[in-house]
Amino acid sequence: MIRRVTVPNLFPPPTYSHASVVEAGTRLAFLAGSVPLSPDGTLVGPGDPVRQAEQVIANLREQLTAVGSDLEHVVATDVYVVSGDPAVLSAVWSVVEASGLSRGPHSSTLIGVACLGYTGQLVEITATAVVPE
Repeated sequence: MIRRVTVPNLFPPPTYSHASVVEAGTRLAFLAGSVPLSPDGTLVGPGDPVRQAEQVIANLREQLTAVGSDLEHVVATDVYVVSGDPAVLSAVWSVVEASGLSRGPHSSTLIGVACLGYTGQLVEITATAVVPE
């Protein structure tokens, strides 16, 4: 259902693929950004991008379950981190890798940004996933 492509003429990515191809007729879910909020709207992990990334992944799992999918069926993500420090971005990426998202591996972009939508928010992940039959 999902064909993941690593292009031989490009630098080999460590834990993601360059592209994911889904055949026509497959149901796709385009998920809004998953944020580090608890069900009551409280920011989880203030000042801690790793803890926030863990909550974002937990919330992403909930979003996927609600549409009949899971982390294994994610074909693409954008991972936003409020930081310009490669070490912080790497720490957040380690959470993404440990989550099972890289099992595919999916196609992903890791982006350092100036700010996100909620006060104190340091991490957000958007995703596109296949919804299996």
